[in-house]
Amino acid sequence: MNSPKKSLSVLLQLWQFVIPYQGTLVAAGVALVLTAAVTLSIGQGVRLLIDEGFVAQSAEALRQAVFFIIGLALLMAVGTFTRFYLVSWLGERVSADLRKAVFNHVVCLHPSYFESNRSGEIMSRLTTDTTLLQTIIGSSFSMALRSCLTFVGALILLLVTNLKLSLMVLVCVPLVLLPVLLYGRRVRSLSRRSQDSIADVGSYAGEIIQHIKTVQSYTREAQEQAAFGREVEAAFAVARQRVRQRALLIAVVILMVFGAITGMLWVGGTDMLAGRMSGGELGAFVFYAIMMAMAVATLSEVYGELQRAAGATERLIGLLNERAEIPPPALMEPQEGRPERPQAPATGSPDGGPVLALEQVSFHYPSRPDTAALSKLNLEITEGQSLALVGPSGAGKSTLFELLQRFYDPQQGCIRLGGVDIRELDTGWLRQQIAVVPQQPALFTADVWYNLRYGKPDASDEEVIAAAKAAHAHDFICALPQGYASHLGEQGTRLSGGQKQRLAIARAILKDPRILLLDEATSALDAESEHWVQQALVELMKGRTTLIIAHRLATVLHADRTLVMEGGKVVAQGTHRELLASSPLYKRLAQLQFQDPAEPGQSAL
Repeated sequence: MNSPKKSLSVLLQLWQFVIPYQGTLVAAGVALVLTAAVTLSIGQGVRLLIDEGFVAQSAEALRQAVFFIIGLALLMAVGTFTRFYLVSWLGERVSADLRKAVFNHVVCLHPSYFESNRSGEIMSRLTTDTTLLQTIIGSSFSMALRSCLTFVGALILLLVTNLKLSLMVLVCVPLVLLPVLLYGRRVRSLSRRSQDSIADVGSYAGEIIQHIKTVQSYTREAQEQAAFGREVEAAFAVARQRVRQRALLIAVVILMVFGAITGMLWVGGTDMLAGRMSGGELGAFVFYAIMMAMAVATLSEVYGELQRAAGATERLIGLLNERAEIPPPALMEPQEGRPERPQAPATGSPDGGPVLALEQVSFHYPSRPDTAALSKLNLEITEGQSLALVGPSGAGKSTLFELLQRFYDPQQGCIRLGGVDIRELDTGWLRQQIAVVPQQPALFTADVWYNLRYGKPDASDEEVIAAAKAAHAHDFICALPQGYASHLGEQGTRLSGGQKQRLAIARAILKDPRILLLDEATSALDAESEHWVQQALVELMKGRTTLIIAHRLATVLHADRTLVMEGGKVVAQGTHRELLASSPLYKRLAQLQFQDPAEPGQSAL
């Protein structure tokens, strides 16, 4: 169980987002102090109203006291407006900055982080948690400060008004604060669990909606509805516990506070009847006592909110503190002897060696540390060469693509681009040299212009159209309802598989990379779509160093060289006919796909 001190230290980590707006914070603080002072001054107006107006039977004094109270009320209204506006603005601004900071950090995190953390939970932190903190900073925190000032000011004025009754108040205050501290810890723990359960609900719903066609095709709607209902009920059960604890806390505080006020009224009323204090003094004292009671009640409620905010802050700060194992683009600290950013394109090493070279590369995925995805792999690829990678699933082909883009770093060995270890290069520059055409292209919920320009945002309309024509995509794009301005739907759902693939190829052509990675680019297409995609790939591969992953051997027959991989190692390499003679694994794969392995069908690649 976390201590209140730890809770405070967690919330103090938000200060880095508040400090840039010191001017607004100071202005809000001045308005807050002014409002608290004016509110407390009303007590003196009550004293004048009773002693000088009612008791003295003076109409003039009564009128002055009423005008005095009205003037204070106007000042309090102006101060409250200023305080509320400034603090609410600050809450919105800090929430927006925090949301941006978290997102900016998330998009640079290591891919292994997303292997063990669900996207729905991350989205919950970006939305639900930051919205909660906006409420805390823009409302609850202001209320807490106002209540603290009111409590201290009322206590001072109580001591000035009547010392005996004030001592009674001082005895009662610790008794009132005790349940606040006791129940506040429980509220914080339940708040953290509540935020986590809400994240689970959002994550589950997002996954089902993303795969809605699969759900409906297997007629699993009823089962998913029941499962989602269980997630929602679990979140509700945690929220109910949190609400019960907060309600109990507030009820106990109110009971103790107004019990203490009743006792003070009895003692004060006895003193007034005995002539030891005036009716105005008693009225003012009751006013200040009620102000203190309201302040304590507000603090008890806000304390629960602050505990809840501490849970949200822990989640957000934990995300911000996640270390990016691969330096994000253009943010690497320059070191002596390391090139900050190569100026020449990747055309090979200075001595005429390979453009790409892997030297004794071994790699284990962080989520599978005991299984080697690649083991002491050596590979050289020259400028303009096309290299095919074949082998069974799990051989390490896709892992090689991951390492070339530096989504991971190998545990042993190194990868060189143009003779330079890619760990010495800026990741942004490195990835600009590479374009990937995957089996399932990633398209965004935007128009065609946006999707094609993703690799080159400053491309002109003419360049985009030229790339689309080269990818044999221009005709079907023009046939869309709004042409290049047509929105594609989530993940490009309004397009066929072949159309998506040609858009991905057009995007790669527009990027104009030096190195091309084709990951099963035609395996999921029908014959006609495959024909058009292959034509586009021929255009894309011209003059570029190309690596091709393919399970369908017909797509790699015209590669300059073919590597056979198994168990993270290269077990054979050569041309199609050479591998038929030298590699039992390749021959077996060919026999499974061709009736006559020596005379397979022709391919555009």
